[in-house]
Amino acid sequence: MLCARVWRSVSPLCRGGHLSVWKRPQSHAAAVRLDLGGIYPPIATPFTAKEDVDYQKLEENLQKYNKIPFRGLVVQGSNGEYPYLTEEERVEVVRMVRRSLPTDKLLMAGSGCESTRATVQLTEKMAAAGADVVLVVTPCFYKGKMDSRALIQHFTKVADSSPVPVVLYSVPANTGLELPLDAVVQLSQHPNILGLKDSGGDISRIGLIVHKTKTQDFQVLAGSAGFLMAAYCVGAVGGVCALANVLGQELCELERLCVSGRWEEARVLQQRLIEPNAAVTRKLGVPALKQAMEWFGFHGGACRSPLQPLTEAEAQQLRRDFSSDGWL
Repeated sequence: MLCARVWRSVSPLCRGGHLSVWKRPQSHAAAVRLDLGGIYPPIATPFTAKEDVDYQKLEENLQKYNKIPFRGLVVQGSNGEYPYLTEEERVEVVRMVRRSLPTDKLLMAGSGCESTRATVQLTEKMAAAGADVVLVVTPCFYKGKMDSRALIQHFTKVADSSPVPVVLYSVPANTGLELPLDAVVQLSQHPNILGLKDSGGDISRIGLIVHKTKTQDFQVLAGSAGFLMAAYCVGAVGGVCALANVLGQELCELERLCVSGRWEEARVLQQRLIEPNAAVTRKLGVPALKQAMEWFGFHGGACRSPLQPLTEAEAQQLRRDFSSDGWL
């Protein structure tokens, strides 16, 4: 199987043998440009029966995730049900995760809001709570007006003021809006924008983004386990994968196979991950992810309303999707 060579840096702090440094405007201190390469689970938020955040169960999940060779965790992403949490809850979850997360693992915190002003403010709070990087989703309520000009201005203002590096987040299945290619290319030139999490699944787009930003040290992360191997083939450096909440070791193994060029073994594993991944993402969503977590020894539990639990028929379908590929 012919795939493009997967490029990885010599170490998290080196690029081609050199330290790549970006400078913050004016009073901000210089910082080393981070290597994002690797696998990240966008962690779920457990709730109590009264729909309060269950910090004890979250802590227990974190202790298990700490034993898996993830590059880091994404906190308050789509699978964390961030739209249903208050700002205070979002920040407190990040603060709690930071206390439990080993220092060699990155904490990427979702700080996107609908307005630029609110995103700037929440980004500062996430950094103060311990985020190493912020993941900023495209604002989308007024999606008809979110053209390249608006989005470039939005992300530029956020990156200008952010105390930590920014990763762009394009998730058209949830927002109805794909971050335009021309906007990504222009934003890649910003010294405080590290990369993009692309959940759209268009491999030709991911490859083109890698190609058009190759002089900018811009890093692309696949937004789903279903196309992780294909994304590595065209130059992605890792993945933020919902399925990693359930099959984290297996996703890290797929990463290892891709990075080492063992494509035939990677192909076999990738194919076995497609159905369970689809089940916990586009088919059945976060309720299915949380149910699968329970089967695999993690705390998933119920979602916060108005998300509903799976029906019996959906739960049976979910079990079939995991069982048919030998995971259950």
